[in-house]
Amino acid sequence: MPSIRFNMRNSMKEQVIVSVSSIHGTRHFHIGKWYRHLLKGFGYVLFSGVITIGGVIYYLSNEVDFAKLKQQELENQSSSLLGELSALKDLKDNLESDLNEREEKIQIVSDRLGDLEKVLGVGESHAELESRLDTAAITSSVRMVMLSQIPSGSPVQDARISSGYGKRTHPITGEVKFHRGQDFAVNIGTPIYAPADGVVEVTRASNQGSGNFLRLQHSYGFSSSYSHMQKFAVKSGDFVQKGDLIGYSGNTGLSSGPHLHYEIRFVGRPLDPRPFVDWGVNDFDSLFSKVRGIRWESLVNKVELRVSAQLQLSSQKAVQLVDNSG
Repeated sequence: MPSIRFNMRNSMKEQVIVSVSSIHGTRHFHIGKWYRHLLKGFGYVLFSGVITIGGVIYYLSNEVDFAKLKQQELENQSSSLLGELSALKDLKDNLESDLNEREEKIQIVSDRLGDLEKVLGVGESHAELESRLDTAAITSSVRMVMLSQIPSGSPVQDARISSGYGKRTHPITGEVKFHRGQDFAVNIGTPIYAPADGVVEVTRASNQGSGNFLRLQHSYGFSSSYSHMQKFAVKSGDFVQKGDLIGYSGNTGLSSGPHLHYEIRFVGRPLDPRPFVDWGVNDFDSLFSKVRGIRWESLVNKVELRVSAQLQLSSQKAVQLVDNSG
């Protein structure tokens, strides 16, 4: 293996002699001043390059670590956003499902309200649903109030009318008289029910004339009376509601057979009971054209004002309850 020796000769000559020995002999290389400066500059450059590359590597290493941290944060944010997006999608699906269900219910309400409007005769299908509901509520409430406070329907169930209102020949005396009521052919002991809310004005037991007699006072000047009863289920001064049992039919007094004589009066004036017996929700307006001499329009307007005020008060109370509960 060759050996290398550096021999420094005279410094004045500013030369460096490099000797290389091998089996083939020794060779000498002379390095002058210019080459030494070149080698020294190359060394500086090489050292500076190594330092610079090391700094760049260190910087890039830090940047890579920072980028990895940022990437991890972005991945975590992405995962969180994906979770929120999934939750929002589920919420959107639930809201759409609720909205569709509400729309279906609103449509059902609208359809049923349309049927109710046909029955009530208040064709307001072009108006807003809330307005239609208010109108239907007032109209139906007015009808229910009037049907419950003015005699409506039959006081006995499934009964045949044996004699109507008007002139007739009395079945016992044979005289032609004005029959101020309507007779129902019913057996003795048939239950009699109040045709409207009211108070029992009088119960009178008798074996003559009208026999056992009962009269109810209702609202707005109307009254109803019952003759030839077997017995009473109420007494004078009792308050009754529509449909309450008030007594039983009989054959007392001047009677040709078991029946119920039923009368309706307005401020003491007798009225034909038949329109009241036939009166109901489905033919509500029919009574007003069949029974003359009563200012029905004025009565309906008064009831509407009262019902509207009651509905408004109930709505305000409902809002207050909701606010208080909140």
